[in-house]
Amino acid sequence: MYPNVLLHIAGTWRGASTGEAIPVLNPATAEPIGTVPVASRADLDEALDAAKRGFRAWRAVSAYERAKIMKKAANLLRERVEDVARIMTLEQGKPLAEAKLEIMNGADTIEWFAEEGKRAYGRVVPARAEGVLNIVTKEPVGPVAAFTPWNFPINQAVRKVSAALCTGCSVILKGPEDTPASCAELVKVFLDAGVPGDVIGLVFGRPAEISEYLIPHPVIRKVSFTGSTAVGKQLAALAGQHMKRVTMELGGHAPAIVFKDADVAKAVKLLGAAKYRNAGQVCISPTRFLVHDSIFEEFVDGFVQVSRSIKVGDGLQPDTKMGPLAHARRVEAMEAFVADAKAKGAELRTGGSRIGNQGYFFEPTVFTDVPLDARIMNEEPFGPVAAIRRFKDEEEAFEEANRLPYGLAAYAYTRSAETATKLGSVIESGMVSINHHGLGIPELPFGGVKDSGYGSEGGSEAIEAYLNTKLVSQAAL
Repeated sequence: MYPNVLLHIAGTWRGASTGEAIPVLNPATAEPIGTVPVASRADLDEALDAAKRGFRAWRAVSAYERAKIMKKAANLLRERVEDVARIMTLEQGKPLAEAKLEIMNGADTIEWFAEEGKRAYGRVVPARAEGVLNIVTKEPVGPVAAFTPWNFPINQAVRKVSAALCTGCSVILKGPEDTPASCAELVKVFLDAGVPGDVIGLVFGRPAEISEYLIPHPVIRKVSFTGSTAVGKQLAALAGQHMKRVTMELGGHAPAIVFKDADVAKAVKLLGAAKYRNAGQVCISPTRFLVHDSIFEEFVDGFVQVSRSIKVGDGLQPDTKMGPLAHARRVEAMEAFVADAKAKGAELRTGGSRIGNQGYFFEPTVFTDVPLDARIMNEEPFGPVAAIRRFKDEEEAFEEANRLPYGLAAYAYTRSAETATKLGSVIESGMVSINHHGLGIPELPFGGVKDSGYGSEGGSEAIEAYLNTKLVSQAAL
């Protein structure tokens, strides 16, 4: 059963004050399974008042006690994994196994941030004069407005909420309207673990109206957003007008370079799994495959075989390996990318079409020899379409990898230590993973450069944007 989704404001679960709600669809059937309330301006004002009260109370709780509550929340999430995974698959479409993995990773994230919050150390700076004490302290920045997307409804939200809570901030979470219930389940585990109701709020509604009201509001002191580059730039500009601290995790277009000395079988296996995870709706998904000319056909043959072998279907079915796209807009986007690539002369090796007429299923799709002016080589596809090009020398590969304004993730396969070392310095990306896919775990930085945003949502760097640095310089009388 799909739960009744509500707003959480000031410790109370309730509908919108206007009674307005919009449908939530199951992407496997395109049929409504529930509704999500649309928060009004009055609802947001109540959430802001609660966040202000909650911040005053929560910042006074010791980091040690906050960590105990957060660890309890992590354990509650693990205990509820079966129920929450089913909810996530119903509303988002991903296979149950992927949903369970996301939830368990989310619990690990809460636990990791709980510990990291206890290590928000200050320092003592040696003074130039006798009798002077220079103390640098870290203080929570204040109430946070967090905006999260539908592709990972728990994993994206949990980073923002955990970073806020562990540092002593309150948070208003603007969850995704396409996948609201699993996001609400995350908020419930924090509340059930003992986080006060004023400290964490959850709202849904019209994204532009909510962001345009929350970000400039004087109560909000920190903004965290995950989503498209176009929207991120607008929100960052709005936050900048009001001098708000911002973390932006935006779009990517990750190159995957396979050098002539690579383990081709390993590259095919790992890149294939990464490409079709969550139906390609992943910001760090490999999207531009650059393969050395000498191994091109070997790689393509293997990748096409992997693509054709993937079982596409309802995520609730045990044999499903790739579920539907999240909504009709993604299907339309894939059809547009495919049509454009064909028109530009790319060779379609497999896939390229919608599957059936019920739900939002699309075939795993592979294009080769894709020209650089094709849309898919310049715009993030965010779906199960792979574009493969050949290269002759490494400088050509590096140039293409860095050509776009994106710089979130990059991948490479090589047996050469020299090439691997060069990759780490030459590739313009916030994250580079070589010969494996080691991104997105809590203890490692997670973020991009250039148009892919700024700031980190992982590693010790993640909590920095939620803390103010204060100097207290005191002289003896």
